Amino acid sequence: MTTSVIGYPRIGKLRELKFAIEGYFKGDKSQNELLKIAQLLRKTHWQDQKQAHINYISSNDFSFYDAVLDTACLLNIIPARYQQLGLPELDEYFAMARGYQGEKGDVHALAMKKWFNTNYHYLVPEIEATTEIKLVGKKPFNEYLEAKQLGIETKPVIIGPLTLLKLAKLPKGQNYSTYIDVIIKAYQDILQQFAQIGVTWLQIDEPILVTDLTSQDIENFEKIYHAILANKQQLNVLLQTYFGDIRDCYQQVVNLPFDAIGLDFVEGKLTLELLEKYGFPQDKQLFAGVVNGKNIWRNNYAKTLALLGKIKAVTQKVVVNTSCSLLHVPYTLKNETKLTIAQKAYFTFAQEKLQELAELGQLFGQNDAQQHEAYKSNQTLFTREREGTNQAIREKVAALTQEDFVRLPAFAERESIQKQALQLPVLPTTTIGSFPQTSDVRLNRAKFKKGEINLEQYTAFNQQKIADCITLQEEIGLDVLVHGEFERNDMVEYFGESLNGFVFTEKAWVQSYGTRCVKPPIIWGDISRSKPITVEYSQYAQSLTKKPVKGMLTGPVTILNWSFPREDISYKDSVFQIGLAIADEVLDLEAAGIKVIQIDEAALKEKLPLRKADWHSEYLDWAIPAFRLVHRKVKPETQIHTHMCYSEFDDIIKEIDDLDADVISFEASRSNLALIDVLKANHFKTEVGPGVYDIHSPRVPSVDEIRQVIEKLLAKIDKSKLWINPDCGLKTRGESEVFASLINLVKATQDVRSEL
Repeated sequence: MTTSVIGYPRIGKLRELKFAIEGYFKGDKSQNELLKIAQLLRKTHWQDQKQAHINYISSNDFSFYDAVLDTACLLNIIPARYQQLGLPELDEYFAMARGYQGEKGDVHALAMKKWFNTNYHYLVPEIEATTEIKLVGKKPFNEYLEAKQLGIETKPVIIGPLTLLKLAKLPKGQNYSTYIDVIIKAYQDILQQFAQIGVTWLQIDEPILVTDLTSQDIENFEKIYHAILANKQQLNVLLQTYFGDIRDCYQQVVNLPFDAIGLDFVEGKLTLELLEKYGFPQDKQLFAGVVNGKNIWRNNYAKTLALLGKIKAVTQKVVVNTSCSLLHVPYTLKNETKLTIAQKAYFTFAQEKLQELAELGQLFGQNDAQQHEAYKSNQTLFTREREGTNQAIREKVAALTQEDFVRLPAFAERESIQKQALQLPVLPTTTIGSFPQTSDVRLNRAKFKKGEINLEQYTAFNQQKIADCITLQEEIGLDVLVHGEFERNDMVEYFGESLNGFVFTEKAWVQSYGTRCVKPPIIWGDISRSKPITVEYSQYAQSLTKKPVKGMLTGPVTILNWSFPREDISYKDSVFQIGLAIADEVLDLEAAGIKVIQIDEAALKEKLPLRKADWHSEYLDWAIPAFRLVHRKVKPETQIHTHMCYSEFDDIIKEIDDLDADVISFEASRSNLALIDVLKANHFKTEVGPGVYDIHSPRVPSVDEIRQVIEKLLAKIDKSKLWINPDCGLKTRGESEVFASLINLVKATQDVRSEL
């Protein structure tokens, strides 16, 4: 049986791409050096797959920042403000990704949003009234030929036209249907170009098909592909879907003249049912996504082979495929030296999933598959007892009642009590939590981990950084301070390291966006807390100032969503276990005199099902209570904050209000504060801090720019409900740009206050 991979991690085994791009940004690497490193990485990734005997290897899954941005550039969807800078092509690309501030001009970056239900972020294409959508780029063609020169035949991958149009920001008042004809012509040109250079298979990704579609969407989809495929010549076209099932349009999809269709059998709840109910054309290949591209647990061969048997009962032309791109898992287990052999046996990262694909391809269809060593070894894992069970924690979760999720007194009464207790000025200023993690901070942490310095030396360094951070914030004039988080590596990993039930990797990095990579912890056993995690540093910071210092915690939903979760217990049970642990930390912070506690739920929307019918039953009915569980027992005087990152919150804004936090800070700057209208329309009760500038860009906003944002906010939010803050943590930014931006933020706020 043949095998396929939808996409492969692009960052390299040891984040080589991240460091190369950052070196280019700093001027330490030339463009030529960057391009050479990228070429070497592509070669390595293709060879990895060829050596694993993968039959359908992808090309054009590489990107310097984001594949959606690549597609926009390929099709000339470049807003005029970037073209007017007159930058070289690569620099114009990076200006769209992260903004630009220099001698050529000053522009914001494109908006950034979550890629469906993952922790990866994509850049939102902007189609303007003057945009001429047409094929102008060469990247996918060049990369196919590059692999061909290495003797590796690949299937180029491109984002499909319907997904691209539905994700794009359009001119006000326009519907994406306006662009159907021009997008058809552009994709016809793409297919023609691929055919001319000898491509035999092309993969077109349409993940939008697993979301709720209207009849107009389906009609547009059929119109687009009837036109595009009408003259595809000898080119074979694979329509690839992932992150769910295509229940809204299954029959339309299989009746179109595709040569192959890729379906997700991991997250697609109804995929097998659709296949068995409606059948599958015998003249097409079915790329069956049976190897999980989003989680790191080893595939259960017995279950997968049984599933493949059901699939083959419907159609004979089956390709064993990943469920989605392997972009969402770490590169390889080979760099992990601290995981035990027993632990490693349970895990597969991208490289190891290639072996799983190959073994499944070999085992399937063999009558004696159960006698093969690969099968026997695999099944040993799924028959032996798992370690890490904590019966006491399981009983505690089972004993939770409705009262454990309700905070008293109600919000309005608490709000009045807190304003009296905290005595903050109108439009209080704060930051989201972290301050820049400079090289000396990272070095101090590395030395401590290596045993080169003791705990006393490590702590003394961090305390000095905290003291400097508090002094700086007081000089700037911020109202609610933070301790800076100099002791923390990552907002989830740090807490996982302090809780029972997690295991950690050394090099298992996963791309979140651009050069930002995260190292998700793995939920190995039942979760519990043995001792306080953040109290000592928070208490120390508070002792240095009379202004309130926020205790900084990560919420249970984000810890779950930004970890690799177990597959043998429910998400609900896992998140309540984490919630009970964080609840203990909240009460310890309060007892230590911390009056403001921020419990970040940056990833609240990440596991929200892509179909609205499943939102409550499969997610919100436990995700919202999990947050309420964490802060239920605090005093009314204690102010609970939370923070949420790049997502579209419009459809769940009432559920977010139901978190019953006292203050919520949102990312809003890249979306031009569009969220504010939604808050107003829904009579949002919680106090809010919409980000007034974008921290994911190196540009420094001026006082006047921030002032205009604040005035825009005040036009729709009552001054008693509005906080002023950046849109996210400052960890990844340089000190000089952070300080300049915060000085401008406070000055702008003070100017507005003086006029209120």
